[in-house]
Amino acid sequence: MKKHLNNKGFSLMEIMIVMIIIGLLASLVGPKIFGQLGKAKQKTAKTQIEMLMTALDAYRLDVGDYPSQQEGLEALMSNPGIDGWAGPYLRKDVPNDPWNRAYQYQNPGEHGEVDIFSYGKDNAPGGDKENTDVGSWL
Repeated sequence: MKKHLNNKGFSLMEIMIVMIIIGLLASLVGPKIFGQLGKAKQKTAKTQIEMLMTALDAYRLDVGDYPSQQEGLEALMSNPGIDGWAGPYLRKDVPNDPWNRAYQYQNPGEHGEVDIFSYGKDNAPGGDKENTDVGSWL
């Protein structure tokens, strides 16, 4: 009499080989994906800064000048008590940068009449890759 064994599972060796292959693929693809994430955050910051500059220009057309340093970007959302204010100038609240920190606003600016910038991931001046500063003048 012949016995028929019903082997429907994977052996430990087969599972180990699959796990090694998945690990190798992850080590090759992972750094590429995370590198793209940093670039995407930089692009998001640049786009948000451009949006804020557009809102500041609309504010300036209505009021005659950019918000003061003390009024900051919040003047785009609520009237700081100035005649001619016709806002809000943004559809939603003033966004944080992609690293969840408030954008820096300077009036007068060092690079233009006003500057808006983010220090990037490291929250320090300078840097490269995801730590690169993103500003309205760049």
